[in-house]
Amino acid sequence: MAGGAHHHPQPRQYVSIAIVLAVLTAAEVALFYLEAGVDAIGQNLTVPALLILSALKFYLVVAMFMHLRFEKRLLSRFFTSGAILAGALYLITLSVLGAVVLF
Repeated sequence: MAGGAHHHPQPRQYVSIAIVLAVLTAAEVALFYLEAGVDAIGQNLTVPALLILSALKFYLVVAMFMHLRFEKRLLSRFFTSGAILAGALYLITLSVLGAVVLF
């Protein structure tokens, strides 16, 4: 685009993203309440599934509603590296407290 302008989503795209987020949230709530059915195969898949759904929702909100997808790469890299560092710190803290075994 001329003059460095960026394409931003139209209102219709925002509504469709909001609908996708609502469906993902409904899936998370259903997964939480139907935990016995998910765990019937003998493995606890509820927590990993909830984490994956949450990460997907996080990406959609950050990329589209915070317009990070349309910003310069450097800003995206700063945000991504900060999110990775925060996640690593969270896992280390849980490991120290004995809630998660990393190794």
